[in-house]
Amino acid sequence: MKKKLLYLSYSVIALALLAIVSVWAVSLRQNVRSDTPVRIFIPSGSSFDDLIDTLKRPGLLSNEQSFVLISRLKSLNRSVKPGSYVIEPGMSNNRIVNMLRSGRQTPVNVTFNNIRTLAELAGRIGEQIETDSASISAFIEDENNYSEDGLNIRTVIAVFLTDTYQLYWTIDAKGFYRRMLKEYRAFWNDDREAAARAINLTPVEVSTLASIIDEETVMDDEKPRIAGVYLNRLRLGIPLQADPTVKFAINDFTIRRVLNEQKEVDSPYNTYKYKGLPPGPVRCASKNGIEAVLHAEKHEYLYFVARSDFSGYHHFSRTLAEHNRYANSYRHELNKKRIYQ
Repeated sequence: MKKKLLYLSYSVIALALLAIVSVWAVSLRQNVRSDTPVRIFIPSGSSFDDLIDTLKRPGLLSNEQSFVLISRLKSLNRSVKPGSYVIEPGMSNNRIVNMLRSGRQTPVNVTFNNIRTLAELAGRIGEQIETDSASISAFIEDENNYSEDGLNIRTVIAVFLTDTYQLYWTIDAKGFYRRMLKEYRAFWNDDREAAARAINLTPVEVSTLASIIDEETVMDDEKPRIAGVYLNRLRLGIPLQADPTVKFAINDFTIRRVLNEQKEVDSPYNTYKYKGLPPGPVRCASKNGIEAVLHAEKHEYLYFVARSDFSGYHHFSRTLAEHNRYANSYRHELNKKRIYQ
């Protein structure tokens, strides 16, 4: 009887060991069908069934049952963490489950440029992360969220320097702002702050002037010269008379020709009506634009106007009489092309 019990015990142990070995083998089995990395997105609030559906859609798994088995044994089915994950070729069930269970996301590239308004910024970011544009807009519209950082609704756009950033897909509106503020502060190192002081501007004022220059031209090689014009006018107390500020004031960026009546709009952003810089940037400033202000070309130009060949470059003048000749030539070409606004 004892021999039978001993034999039975050995059999149970052997079967248990065989089961463990089998499960271990299943966990280490390669279970990815794709030959290239595949990024998946698991929204907040997803269930385990939602996760399985997400993996099914691109047909990622070679064997769904084995993945479910390992997932349940490692309790992934009880806690699905949202995020963006990259499934690599050759990954085993164990590696996939461990990655998803730990929430080890792969950051996404978030890019924004050519942004003129905070609403446009929110829309662009909301297209690239889980947080929607409404949540981002709501956060930015509440000055209490960043007033302690020395910013207000007119200046906060300076924080968002155009570039590509690696962020977690699940980052919320506050997290996005804090990350951009960190990038902004890192960008404004001691050397750049010293360069700003040398031209009697704060970092936000530099961004404000840079935003105007970014609107004036896409030619990076010309930006330092335009910056020099505006700095000369600021130093001499001459109104900037910058068309981009009028477009911002009337909220119409489509016009190619600013009319005299539009130059009369009563807005603190209208630099035809009010001297000095407007109260904040008229768009997200580019890093190139900021560098153009910090390293502006030193010259005596006080005026510039687009060239009549529509090359994107400008004529620069020291005197109003010379400027008017170039301006009349440009207006003549606009009329020829029937561009009246």
